[in-house]
Amino acid sequence: MSPKPKKKCCSDKPACKRCPLRMMREGTLPEGYTVKKRKLVKVKSSAKKSGSKTSTKIAA
Repeated sequence: MSPKPKKKCCSDKPACKRCPLRMMREGTLPEGYTVKKRKLVKVKSSAKKSGSKTSTKIAA
């Protein structure tokens, strides 16, 4: 199991093993997470909204 990523990148050189930027670049970041502005954030799931504006047309 890979190490748990930090919540915020400390921007040290060289990057530590738990750095979220390094993990994202290497592809070892856990599924459902991404990095924005050097911070670890959860990705929102694409939930479908009920009552969408598109309607189905019935051919007559």
